Amino acid sequence: GSESLMMKMRLLLFLCGVLRVSADVLHEDIRIAGCSDSDGEQMFALDGEEMWVADFKQGKGVEPQPPFMDHTSYVEGTYDRAVANQQVCRTNLGLRRKALKDFPPEKDPPSTPMIYTRDNVELGEKNILVCHVSGFYPAPVNVSWTKNGQKVTEGTSINVPFPSKDSTFTQISRLGFIPQLGDIYSCSVDHLALQKPLTRMFDVEVHMSQPSVGPAVFCGLGLTIGLLGVAVGTFFLIKGNECS
Repeated sequence: GSESLMMKMRLLLFLCGVLRVSADVLHEDIRIAGCSDSDGEQMFALDGEEMWVADFKQGKGVEPQPPFMDHTSYVEGTYDRAVANQQVCRTNLGLRRKALKDFPPEKDPPSTPMIYTRDNVELGEKNILVCHVSGFYPAPVNVSWTKNGQKVTEGTSINVPFPSKDSTFTQISRLGFIPQLGDIYSCSVDHLALQKPLTRMFDVEVHMSQPSVGPAVFCGLGLTIGLLGVAVGTFFLIKGNECS
């Protein structure tokens, strides 16, 4: 019935996953398209790596592929099709809202963010602070940075929301910085399911003698640190694996 249907729905996201086997190795090719009344997302990924993302703010497609993989270019017209898909998505959203007499969004708060450096901390050497946020629904989260209590915006970026297998989302923000003794950084995460932001601190002096977990985390998750500064709004998403 409509009640059970509503329980399965997390508003509006269409996921299409294709498993491919090559040389006895399993690969996952995924296309993600979603929309709300004012925002949208379309992305192609391979084995957890973002291959192509529609940047609707700049009006073009972006290929944020990491340097360790062979670059793949997408055919001309991919962005135009993404724009057309957004129109179809919003039409479907309106029809489903009308059929279900609107539907309240489910909300899952993010877990406390992880914060770590890309490379081992060396005083005076350029590095990148990474704030890893996961387990939230719907997307996106808002991530803000501070240095010694002062808000920092220069040198920050955030990737587009990436779906996990449990239908929650992951986002990663980064901040370029030069470690200096006495500096303390923080990463704060805000989400509509939170009553107050979650904050994790990073003390340069404390982490000087500790090896960075950055390489291990990124290899384990298959996520690229080549992040996009793509502004994305709140998406209304359907929890599931149905193809549009």
